[in-house]
Amino acid sequence: MPTGHDTQARALPVSPSTGALRPLDLHEVRVTGGFWSDFQQRNATVMIRHAEDWMERVGWIGNFDAAVEGRLPADRQGREFADSDVYKLMEAMAWEIGRTGDAELEARFEALVDRIEPVQEEDGYLNTHFGRPGQQPRYSDMEWGHELYCFGHLIQAGVARGRTHGRDRFVEIAIRAADHVCETFGPDGLDTICGHPEIEPALAELARYTGERRYLDQARLFVERRGHGRLGEIWFGPEYFQEDVPVREAEVLRGHAVRALYLAAGAIDVAVETGDEELLGAVTRQMSRTVARRTYLTGGMGAHHEGEAFGDDFELPSDRAYSETCAGVGAAMVGERLLLATGDPAHADLVERVLLNVVATSPSEDGHGFFYTNTLHQREPGTTAAADEVAPRAASSLRAPWFAVSCCPTNVARTVASFGTYVATADDEGVQLQQLATSEVRTTLPDGCPVALDVATDYPHDGRVRVTVREDATRPWTLRVRVPGWATDGAVLRVDGAETTVMPGYAEVRRAFRAGDVVELDLPVRARWTWADPRVDAVRGQVAVERGPLVMALESTDLGEDVNLAAVEVGSAPVERDGQVLVRVRTAAAAERDWPFVTEPTHPDTVRDAGLVPLVPYHRWGNRGPSTMRVWIPEA
Repeated sequence: MPTGHDTQARALPVSPSTGALRPLDLHEVRVTGGFWSDFQQRNATVMIRHAEDWMERVGWIGNFDAAVEGRLPADRQGREFADSDVYKLMEAMAWEIGRTGDAELEARFEALVDRIEPVQEEDGYLNTHFGRPGQQPRYSDMEWGHELYCFGHLIQAGVARGRTHGRDRFVEIAIRAADHVCETFGPDGLDTICGHPEIEPALAELARYTGERRYLDQARLFVERRGHGRLGEIWFGPEYFQEDVPVREAEVLRGHAVRALYLAAGAIDVAVETGDEELLGAVTRQMSRTVARRTYLTGGMGAHHEGEAFGDDFELPSDRAYSETCAGVGAAMVGERLLLATGDPAHADLVERVLLNVVATSPSEDGHGFFYTNTLHQREPGTTAAADEVAPRAASSLRAPWFAVSCCPTNVARTVASFGTYVATADDEGVQLQQLATSEVRTTLPDGCPVALDVATDYPHDGRVRVTVREDATRPWTLRVRVPGWATDGAVLRVDGAETTVMPGYAEVRRAFRAGDVVELDLPVRARWTWADPRVDAVRGQVAVERGPLVMALESTDLGEDVNLAAVEVGSAPVERDGQVLVRVRTAAAAERDWPFVTEPTHPDTVRDAGLVPLVPYHRWGNRGPSTMRVWIPEA
């Protein structure tokens, strides 16, 4: 394996050993205020505990106790992949402990290890759904069983624990499981793959953590096996599993969105660690086309409820958007990997979009409810989810406390806990600020030059980013601050009283910095109209509003009536007043008819000028009770 970067002890979910950029870890970046600090606080104090309590309540953690006590399969609770959510919870805990040193959370983590450790069998196998008398045999259902998927999340949790705490008994559990996978599915073992990719990025990261090549080789083997018909026939067809085309030959991501994105993440990891430029180029092209043709304005991916799948090119219906929260996490995983591999800030733009408009949308403002799917047009107000009941997973009318399939809450928790690792990167020439957050950055460049920065900003609500240098440099180095792709009017860079207009990409300052130096960047965070490519026929004749990186939404709570009746006037820019974005709305109503189709154009029977109506950031919609909502609004 390449050894250009130290990959073992760094507190990172993804730590490539080579690439254009090196991510800075939780020890080098501390988020200290603003939007993401508030989000991390909510995660630390509410969301992680909420997920843990619910998994105790519904018995998913108790499955491990039942295994030890011989009560399986009779007492097993949850779906076949329920173990994976326990592991994602533990990954979130590991990052949070690494971030804050929370002693009480550490005790809860260790208590979970106590319950899991005895379930692992001598050969490393660990699963509560397969392999015991009365259960299906091991690896008897590779299409739907999710055994390797569960191992993947166990291994990722183990890497998180190892990189934040050290190699302890939980890390050893994960390593034994990985050894079992390599022994069972290696070149001389079972020639098959898991229906749900996830083991691939996990094994690649374990290879980076341990330095053991066999885990990377196994990850590569799984990637190369995909797309050759090893899985059985299912009603969704082979593309659901990405089994229709080999990874190197695919032109775009397709099938089940989360599966496709996890596979892409694993393929990038394999390509980077093996120096496989052909594979990296293939996945880069696939992702580029997916972003250009199969991605919602929010960054959401997945247009079909059936199969939780991508649609065809430009098939992006607002009211039927699936846009699973986990797919948002997967898109961030892929975007971050491509950023590190290529250095192209467009990938950081995607990470920003999905984190702020998909991942941040899922949890309620109190942290006790979540969206599984993320519609862009809510036609019916819906009903408030019961606080003590498990909800259907695709219900998007309002956030629910828990789902029969609750992959999303734990995915959000692990992503938010590790958000600091998305903030900044470095290379031989300096440091790049990728995700703009109030933070402290402390690192050392490869030749020993120290870098100490304090970043102050109210982004994404305000565009001012102030970077203060806290330590003298030993030689000139380059500070780059990302100017997002949405800032097409350019940003204003201020250094030593001089102003420069900078277009999307990076604002760059190179010098031998001294303590007290200040670099300021003003991004044009203001409301703007956004139109879709005309090939997105579902929103033709409609317009959306964005403010900086945030997608905005119209809610009936603010309109005072159903948003399905609304149209917006676009003759002038959206109005910003008293911290709100307002647009002029007209509402129209038609009389009831026996048949809704006529042979000549019709006009509404009544039209009301609703005046200037406030919009809300999309990530905040649905927090004030049942409502209708839309992102794309017809033009008046």
